[in-house]
Amino acid sequence: MTGSPTRLIRRAAQVEADVHVPVAVVGGGACGLTAALMLADAGVECVVLERDALPSGSTALSSGFIPAPATRTQRAHGVHDDSAERFAADIQAKARGRAAPALVEAYASSIGPALDALQERHGLQWMLLDGFLYPGHSVHRMHALPQKTGAALMAALQSAVEAAGIPVLTQALVDTLVLDAGDRVLGIDYSRPDGSRETLACDALLLACNGFGGNAQMVRALLPQMAEATFGGHTGNDGSAILWGESLGARLRDLGGYQGHGSWVTPQGALMSWAVMMEGGVQINCEGRRFHDETQGYSEAAVHVLAQPGGIAWNVFDAPLLALARGFPDFCDAEAAGALRRRESVAALADCIGCEPAVLQVTLDAMRDGTPPDGRVFARALDAPYFAVKVTGALFHTQGGLDTAPDMCVLRHDGTPFANLLAAGGAAGGVSGDAVWGYLSGNGLLSAVAGGYIAARTAAALISSTKASP
Repeated sequence: MTGSPTRLIRRAAQVEADVHVPVAVVGGGACGLTAALMLADAGVECVVLERDALPSGSTALSSGFIPAPATRTQRAHGVHDDSAERFAADIQAKARGRAAPALVEAYASSIGPALDALQERHGLQWMLLDGFLYPGHSVHRMHALPQKTGAALMAALQSAVEAAGIPVLTQALVDTLVLDAGDRVLGIDYSRPDGSRETLACDALLLACNGFGGNAQMVRALLPQMAEATFGGHTGNDGSAILWGESLGARLRDLGGYQGHGSWVTPQGALMSWAVMMEGGVQINCEGRRFHDETQGYSEAAVHVLAQPGGIAWNVFDAPLLALARGFPDFCDAEAAGALRRRESVAALADCIGCEPAVLQVTLDAMRDGTPPDGRVFARALDAPYFAVKVTGALFHTQGGLDTAPDMCVLRHDGTPFANLLAAGGAAGGVSGDAVWGYLSGNGLLSAVAGGYIAARTAAALISSTKASP
């Protein structure tokens, strides 16, 4: 397996650098910034290196929703029956038991304390999305900032990092890891926009640089079913961590796992909330038929939508569901861009979709009669006026990557850990198993925030032990 970017390993007995930092963090998304904040709380200095002019990554393109059990916010909303064990069971149920058990336990038990720490120590004020259940979750545990966007989450994390005085070096493209003969990381080499090159020495390194969704060559090789899909993630997801890992003899895991989304608004290029589907909306193809049970999840819905004629579907809903949709900024942006169509009758809706009115009528009647072929049970049928949004399936981010121990230390092929190399978030294998249907809503930010939280604790312990050594 190869990829387009050049990612190198340089061997050296020692590293010559003007700057030495205890921990270097490659990637300034939710994972990297969470780790940096937790390191600051532990009194450990770090530097975050970000390839872009402004940290954003996949987080800024997401809805910014994070699932977590037993948080202060959850309890304040009257949810007292959730636990790490219940969350772990939901993760494994969605992944059909194919998620790494030790990582599931680690993430499920760490994400609540991580969100509480970000709230108590860094001012991120979470709200609980308790109006509906996302696919696969048995209880209301999805957290968001009041703005309900990934961009707002990134802005809040950046503000917290600035307030903590943590240096974030932007426009720093890390392309080389420097290790000694014993596989201990000594530092990293990176390039600047003017072509100059710099080296940073470190005692521990965290790869928080996401997955390979933006690397078309790797997607074709590893996720052929998504080779022609729209990529809704960040182009910087170029597979750097995997390419470095291959060179080092690191073990990789779950490379067939990814998060798709069956509700990418086209041609406007925006994300429509799946809450509309969960609460009674349907997806209809150009023949006027439903083609899957929408409540199974938005990730696998991407594959179902792409399998339809032209890779297109229509999200169809009515006025009460439109009111729900308008509670999400992404939908409001899509509506403002002209994505929403209103039709007063089934015949007019059929004309919009391009299907036979009689076929569409049968599809909608099945909702009313409770006889849909896929077994989905509808609480009510849709009523006129009808609303429709044209969508396609998209690839958002990958869920496979470097295999890690539960403490986020990267593992070799033989299962032994590298001494001071860590990976988390999209750079590491997640908890969705090895297929698109294993993705539980929020697994991406779960692994980013919980992984960053865990990695910071591990790195802080490594630094402490290094200082204590004679």
